[in-house]
Amino acid sequence: MTALKKAFAPHLGRNIVFGRKKPHVPRFSPRLSHYLKAAAPTPPSSVDFSSKAASVLADIYGNDELGDCVIAGNYHVVAVETGNAGDLFHATKAQILGDYEAIGGYNPNAPLVHGENPTDQGCDVSAALTYYVRHGYANGTKLLGFVSTDAKNKAEVMSGIDLFENAVLGMCLPDAWVNPFPEGNGFVWDVAGDPVEENGHCVIAVGYDASGVLIDSWGLIGKISWAALAKYATAAGGGEMFFALTPDQMTKGSMKAPNGFAWTDLIADFDALGGNVPEPAPVVPPPNPPTPVAPPPAANVTLAQAESWVTAGFVGRSSIMTKSQAISSAKAGLVNHWPK
Repeated sequence: MTALKKAFAPHLGRNIVFGRKKPHVPRFSPRLSHYLKAAAPTPPSSVDFSSKAASVLADIYGNDELGDCVIAGNYHVVAVETGNAGDLFHATKAQILGDYEAIGGYNPNAPLVHGENPTDQGCDVSAALTYYVRHGYANGTKLLGFVSTDAKNKAEVMSGIDLFENAVLGMCLPDAWVNPFPEGNGFVWDVAGDPVEENGHCVIAVGYDASGVLIDSWGLIGKISWAALAKYATAAGGGEMFFALTPDQMTKGSMKAPNGFAWTDLIADFDALGGNVPEPAPVVPPPNPPTPVAPPPAANVTLAQAESWVTAGFVGRSSIMTKSQAISSAKAGLVNHWPK
C-alpha cells in the first residue's frame, strides 16, 4: 500500500488524513438482527449522545497528521460511553499513538520514504475492534464485543444506536464529501457519486434523526443521510457498520429494551468468540407509586355539636388537657379547616 492520501482544509487550518483499510476478507461478527426480538420496542424518533462528550469529540486525535482515524474513532466511542456514564475519558496523544502502533503497525521511528513514513498505513476497523475486545482501551475498559448491522435497514440502525449509544462506520468516501472539505460542524453528507477506495475513512455515529445519522469525523459533528448510509456503509459500497458494546452502557442498554432484545443470547455468543461478558444486572421495575389517600370528607357538624362532643368526652376522664383547652382547640380547628 502506498502512502496514505492527505488533504488540507485551509478554512480549518489543518490537514486531514485518510486511514481506514478496506477489508478484503471481512471478519466474522454477530449480526444485530439475530438478537432483536419481534416484540422489540420502536426506537425513539431521534437520539443524540454527543453533548456529554463534546470536548473529546472535537479532538481530531492526530488524524490531521496520521492515518489513525480508526483509533480516533474508537476513542471517540469511549468518550461517548464514559461521558454518558458520568466519567468522561479523554485519551492522551501517547495513548492514541501507542494503539496505532499496536494495531496498525505504525513505527514513528521508521526511516522516511519520499518524505512519508511507510508504516503509516491505517487500520482495519474490525481488526481494531477485535484488539479492544482482547486488550482493552487505555482507560482500562475492555470492549465486551461488537455486532454488525445492515446499514440499509433504517429501523435496525436506529435500534442499534439507541441501545449501544454508538456505531462505528468504515467507508470509502466519495470525492464530493471532502472536496471541498466541510466548513465546520453541521455538514451533511448525502449520496454524491461512487465510493473511492483511496478515501477510506472511519467515523462514528453519535445519534440519529429523521433525516439521517449524526456522525463525528475529523473532530466535526455532521450528518450522513439515510440514503448515503445505505450506499456507502454497506459491503456493496465497500463499507461496514458495527455497534460496540462496552461495560459503560450495557446495563443502560438492557434497561432500554428488556423484553425486546436477546441479551443472554448475545452474551453467550460473545463468550463463544473468546469474551467474558458478565450478565447484565436484572432490570428492577420502579416501585408502584403509593396509592393517594383521599382527604377526609368535609365536616357537616356545627361548632356547638363539636363542643358538646368534646365536653362529653372529658366528663369523668383524666387528661393532660383541661376541658376548656380541648374546646378551644376544637374551635380553632373548626374555624380554620371545617365549614361552619
